[in-house]
Amino acid sequence: MYMVEERGLSNTTSYRLYLRNSQGQILSPFHDIPLWASESQNVFNMVVEVPRWTIAKMEIATMEPLNPIKQDIKKGNLRFVANIFPYKGYIWNYGALPQTWEDPKHTDELTGYAGDNDPIDVCEIGTKVCTRGEVIQVKVLGTLALIDEGETDWKIIAIDIKDPEADQFNNIDDVERLKPGYLTASVDWFKRYKLPDGKPENQFAFDGEFKDKDFAMKVIKSTHAFWKALIMKQAPTEGINCTNTTVSGSPSLCSEPDAATILNKLPEFGMGDSTAANLDQWWFDKKN
Repeated sequence: MYMVEERGLSNTTSYRLYLRNSQGQILSPFHDIPLWASESQNVFNMVVEVPRWTIAKMEIATMEPLNPIKQDIKKGNLRFVANIFPYKGYIWNYGALPQTWEDPKHTDELTGYAGDNDPIDVCEIGTKVCTRGEVIQVKVLGTLALIDEGETDWKIIAIDIKDPEADQFNNIDDVERLKPGYLTASVDWFKRYKLPDGKPENQFAFDGEFKDKDFAMKVIKSTHAFWKALIMKQAPTEGINCTNTTVSGSPSLCSEPDAATILNKLPEFGMGDSTAANLDQWWFDKKN
């Protein structure tokens, strides 16, 4: 249904991953992929940014035209998450729900903190290890409210509808029943993943309690409404690039030739640097 097109050199700051639909049309993974794969059945599209077990901090480039997936940069260097013992990279397929936006000008009444200016994040807990840029269809099970450096950063827990066990998962309690320890590990991962950078542990709303499917659905619908205002320029864009190729009525709708021009400014894909061997090492939280 969707195809990826890579540009630039892998493992360098030039790398970008774009999406196309089955007709070859260039798409923004932020704005052009529909939020719902089936609204009547509450099935959502998820854009996979970081496959499970990997460490490269890939993300939708919200401030670039057509919002390709790129690797985050910190202090001029490509960003990787540490393998915090006992974990190896990300412990889920990690990505985002398209057509959602956590508005940084809106203080979330549930958490008391404003949004983080990004699409809402998803942790997909199924069996398959996905690929970067893959668009999968998921059903939502619940959510966790991370407070990341003073911003609300919702984490949606979901499962691929094609997973062999998907029919057994219908709410957040099913995760603890069928995958005991996974939710506890998820809280621990999010709490500690910035420690190697010298930052304090992250905090959570609701004392780190996961909220159920109905709660998560309300959060998603709220962030979808914020996105609608954003894409129609009815809200301050906060640096977000709204260039898209399919959203009718959007002031930032661009033609296919203009989209191709954006993509073709980047070099063809090629193999770049190899990653450093020490990135595979475990990081231990040594208590003094």
